[in-house]
Amino acid sequence: MSSSEKDVRLSVGDAELTVNPTNGCRISSLRIGGTELLRQGERFGCFPMVPWCGRTENGLFHNGDVLHRLPVNSPPHAIHGTGRNTAWRTARVGEQEAAFYYDLADPWPYPGRVTQTFELSEDSLTLAFGIETYDDSFPAQAGWHPWFLRNLGGGGKDVQLAFDAAWQEERGANHLPTGRRIPPLPGPWDDCFGMPDGVDVTLTWPEQLELTVKSRTEWVVIYDEQDEAVCVEPQSGPPNGLNTAPHYVTPIEPLEIATTWSWRTL
Repeated sequence: MSSSEKDVRLSVGDAELTVNPTNGCRISSLRIGGTELLRQGERFGCFPMVPWCGRTENGLFHNGDVLHRLPVNSPPHAIHGTGRNTAWRTARVGEQEAAFYYDLADPWPYPGRVTQTFELSEDSLTLAFGIETYDDSFPAQAGWHPWFLRNLGGGGKDVQLAFDAAWQEERGANHLPTGRRIPPLPGPWDDCFGMPDGVDVTLTWPEQLELTVKSRTEWVVIYDEQDEAVCVEPQSGPPNGLNTAPHYVTPIEPLEIATTWSWRTL
């Protein structure tokens, strides 16, 4: 299947996944037992953050001595990358898995290719990214921004978040990490946390569903300042990481990151 015009749907047991390649290759729907887990709408679902995550300060980053300017789409910063605003191409679709890609282009200053794969089972979903370059090395990031519904309906209670972070990145007035690591503070959050043993966050909708977000990466942003949804965002580096903690994609070393969401009914 080579067309990127159609939604791709995977279904295993009572789990149903819908991916919209043309709208940033985002997950537009994840239903478990007929219950939707993600906030609906063209800006929501779960979108990719690539080739950077969160805010890049004033839309500026360096690669060595070269200064690059990105579009300031969340003034005064550039936020969440270009992948979510790009039409991706469908590489393959199987019974339980699918793969997509797009080629990096303006306003990102370096050529390269981004791939995203989805693998669905009865009780889990694994997402994976790869960023490759065939030429110049460049700093990059990748991660996911799911909008999990705060309430699943049916008279159920709101979701409860549980995680044990080693630290919280202190957030400055400009919404960027200051560089100080502090003990985790109580929410509400729009904050980055460090988990050196890997991201491990549990969302529990009491008497309905438990879902755990895990990743081998050590960075996660938690955002729960909106009434409708909560976001648990595993990512390969902290906000503004293009400047403060650059991970270089090289011709022999792509950037790779994966996350698995697993669930059980309660």
